[in-house]
Amino acid sequence: MLISQKKSDMTKYIFSTDFPQQQYIQIKAEFDVREEVTYLQFPAWRPGRYELGNFAKNVRSFQVFSEEGKKLNFSKISKDTWEVDTSGCKVIQVRYSYYAADMNAGSTYLDDSMLYVNPVNCCIYCKGREEEACVLEVNVPEGREYAGGLKREGNRIEAESYHVLVDSPFVFAKELEHNTYEVGGVVFHIWFHGLNRPDWERILKDFTAFTTAQMKDFGEFPVDEYHFIFLIQPQRAYHGVEHQNSTIIVLGPSIDIFGSVYDDLLGVSSHELYHTWNVKSIRPVEMYPYDYSRENYSPLGYLCEGVTTYMGDYYLLKSGVFSLKEYLKEVYKLLNKHFENFGRFHYSVAESSFDTWLDGYTAGAPGRKVSIYNEGALIALLTDVFVMQKTDNRKSLNDVMRYLYYNYYLDKKGVSEADYLQAIKDVSGGDMYEIFEKYIHGTTTFESILADSFEYLGLEMEATPVSQTSLAAIGIKTTQSGEGWMITTVYPGSDADVGGLMIGDKIMAVNNYFVDGELDKWLDYFRNDQLTMVVNRKGKLIERTLPQTDKNYYLNYSLKKVYKPSVIQLQAFRKWTGFKLEETDL
Repeated sequence: MLISQKKSDMTKYIFSTDFPQQQYIQIKAEFDVREEVTYLQFPAWRPGRYELGNFAKNVRSFQVFSEEGKKLNFSKISKDTWEVDTSGCKVIQVRYSYYAADMNAGSTYLDDSMLYVNPVNCCIYCKGREEEACVLEVNVPEGREYAGGLKREGNRIEAESYHVLVDSPFVFAKELEHNTYEVGGVVFHIWFHGLNRPDWERILKDFTAFTTAQMKDFGEFPVDEYHFIFLIQPQRAYHGVEHQNSTIIVLGPSIDIFGSVYDDLLGVSSHELYHTWNVKSIRPVEMYPYDYSRENYSPLGYLCEGVTTYMGDYYLLKSGVFSLKEYLKEVYKLLNKHFENFGRFHYSVAESSFDTWLDGYTAGAPGRKVSIYNEGALIALLTDVFVMQKTDNRKSLNDVMRYLYYNYYLDKKGVSEADYLQAIKDVSGGDMYEIFEKYIHGTTTFESILADSFEYLGLEMEATPVSQTSLAAIGIKTTQSGEGWMITTVYPGSDADVGGLMIGDKIMAVNNYFVDGELDKWLDYFRNDQLTMVVNRKGKLIERTLPQTDKNYYLNYSLKKVYKPSVIQLQAFRKWTGFKLEETDL
């Protein structure tokens, strides 16, 4: 049933797609007037992506009219805010076109086969009136199917508030594949666009398994139904965005979805489902409620994204969807990304969370910051083991997250770091304050605490040199660029660093031999010799001689069993993985 409310109490949006080849959506927004001056705001960012999106950059032909169709005067007072003279008006209509040409999990896209909308990209609003109901009329060609978390009747979609509207992406498209499964009385919808003949038996079995495991640990699901909406691309793609009762996931290539990409499909789906509890329900106090007009700074990226990254993969193991080897492969990825990110020596996880708003999700200045996803996931693992240790394996991190869900979300409260620390203490009896100060707010290396945590589980880290000579012996990461090799990363203190090589240098020759696309073969050939390299540095050829050392720089990290694990270690490993360590081949 759609919302029953007076028209004057609702914001109304009308979407038209008259010229899809131009990729502009024509939008009309109607607001009732309450002041002589009305301020119209365009969202500056979208939840789930903690960086400015500046969506107003896609707006053209912005105009405002009275209910009689008279043009009203307005001034643009910031990059995404308009001041409108509405004296004498009861209703205004804002008209503009929105350019919809990006295809990712948080974008809006239009062509002659589909309309895909994240309303937070393109729906203007009156700041301070986000709690008011909204109605959306969508004019698309006949024969388009609908996928989305909001109910619709014909071309009409309603939301109980602007917050709900902008958290509810939808798709109108040809040829949507659809199926459902049910867990705990909740219906889960799976939609595919761009994929013919999904392997429904495999998908429904795996999705039911990890959904059941997550719901069992939380005890309930925050919403009545849920939608997985997959936009499958012919090229390589990987991106997911969480919403309260849905997720948009962009994946590709389509020809390999049920081959090598299937683990990605499972990983991102479990991750986004876990977000339904963590970040859409359990939310940082700084984002409760969301303010779409500006940055919502928070140091809690390690909770929002780190815990979700860890738990998303962990539930694939716990549900039996991933084997132990498949799960540990994801843990190894976390370890290797951690040790290869030199920003860990210079910028804390909390600072990096705060600064996603400064430089987004790009690598940025070399060695400056860390990933809230990767470092946060390792912190989540450490926290999981900490709680296990303090409770003789009776409790774990999922008990802490359940505590936050029932004591904060259901009480309609945001979570601070102090709240998170208190939740850990209430569940485990242990205090992680000093650990947080050292490893989340400080730059103390994780190596010792990781080693201690793995030791409790009967495991130890093992590091072996990578096979590529350029990484292991020289200390550079490269990508082929024409006839040379462009240096993308230099390991601090490595032979390459001491020898004066720089990021951006293009290696042309080794010991006077033109590399001709075979850099590592030439490095292997001269492995026991002094190395002299000719590089193209911004158009100038420069020669650099590297020191000779026997050090290895880039390493591959993995885990192995400790020698003669104790009873405590055997019990801990069984609690963590569900497997017997003594019977496991890592």
